[in-house]
Amino acid sequence: MPPMPSSSQGGGGMRGPSTFDKWKMGAMLGGSVGLIMGFIFGGFNIMRYGAGHNGVMRTLGQYMLGSGATFGFFMSIGSVIRTEASSPYTTAAFARARRQPIILPRQYTRRPGDDS
Repeated sequence: MPPMPSSSQGGGGMRGPSTFDKWKMGAMLGGSVGLIMGFIFGGFNIMRYGAGHNGVMRTLGQYMLGSGATFGFFMSIGSVIRTEASSPYTTAAFARARRQPIILPRQYTRRPGDDS
């Protein structure tokens, strides 16, 4: 998600989302994806190996909550790290990495006896 423009010149315009908002958004997105993946993998495991002594609903819930919490945790951290404000040093390093290579013409040296 590209960062929202901030009005640092005054004027009282809309501000972008705070770091905590980005953390919440990453946690919600990761948690929902993790719940769905836990449902798929947990349902497959229950069909394959059986529910065990806990029963179907409890076993499926454990799969879903475990994967939802894990993926939500890592997605929230990743979304905060990914959308941090850039410092001038990182911007300059990115610009140096993305610039076009400098290609110099090859310097031919004349060999003795080459009159071309």
